[in-house]
Amino acid sequence: MQTRQLGYTDLHLSVVGLGAWAMGGGGWKFSWGAQEDEDSIKTIHRAIDLGVNWIDTAAIYGLGHSEEVVGRALKEIGSRKRPIIATKCGRKWDETGTPYANLDPDSVRAEIDDSLRRLGVDVIDLYQMHWPQPEDKIEEAWAVMADSVKAGKIRYIGVCNFNVAQMKRLQPIHPIASLQPPYSMLVRGVEDELLGFCAANHIGVVCYSPMQKGILTDKFTRAWVENLPKDDHRSQYDPRFQEPELSRNLDLVEKLKPIARKSGHTVAQLAIAWVLRRPEVTSAIVGARKPSQIEETVAAGDWNLSPEEIAAVEQLLHTAATAQPR
Repeated sequence: MQTRQLGYTDLHLSVVGLGAWAMGGGGWKFSWGAQEDEDSIKTIHRAIDLGVNWIDTAAIYGLGHSEEVVGRALKEIGSRKRPIIATKCGRKWDETGTPYANLDPDSVRAEIDDSLRRLGVDVIDLYQMHWPQPEDKIEEAWAVMADSVKAGKIRYIGVCNFNVAQMKRLQPIHPIASLQPPYSMLVRGVEDELLGFCAANHIGVVCYSPMQKGILTDKFTRAWVENLPKDDHRSQYDPRFQEPELSRNLDLVEKLKPIARKSGHTVAQLAIAWVLRRPEVTSAIVGARKPSQIEETVAAGDWNLSPEEIAAVEQLLHTAATAQPR
């Protein structure tokens, strides 16, 4: 699989990274429903075998459980094929499993040590501030993260869901290795200013939700949506899975299928390759819950879209956008 250098760092990431959000399992507000740990670990092993060289997780995923599962897999993999590990801080949880923002320095210090323990590693390759919330605390939290780099607990630090102004506030304290923003055919705000800023400042970009939580896949049908488990956050909290957006998204996917199939690919592979068409993007984070899913999506890492394919998608997205009611 292709790799790209992450910003100014010496990390070279496979252009498809494995996202471990759903591997946290159920029992918290933003879960993806129940998940068997053994399926998660098999998926991690399969991803590594297929050339994926990095995993993205977070303390909040499964209230620490995703990191624990990744840690179990790392122990089995051993040092020879150990993937690059990225995780995050700044989201704690209450007794109901509901996340809340906390960037207090003592809390961030504790989160770093907790993540090291759950992952079973001596150093975290990429440690990210999950959200710029509360915004008045981002400098303090960033300083703690920078201190942990000096202490040898973290190799590089990055941010998620930040805008340009917020990143500029952090740059004088410590260099930003990466930005993790949402980016897909349905969420394109990163193109306005962020990608250019990151390229100019040697900040890597690792995009999440390139398949928009399963919408931009062949499996996305009305019946599939209706059968999502009640504890899957998409069925409760995501408006793209509700009307009127549901019907518009179903129509878009049907029109994407011929573009993908013309070259022997799936809609999921098209969605990932479309994100990777931008040279500013280092890698796309692709969630998977079983080996067959990552077996499909890794193929996008070797698909360089042609100008004709990019133009066809662009025309379709433009038509879909202009057809939406004001």
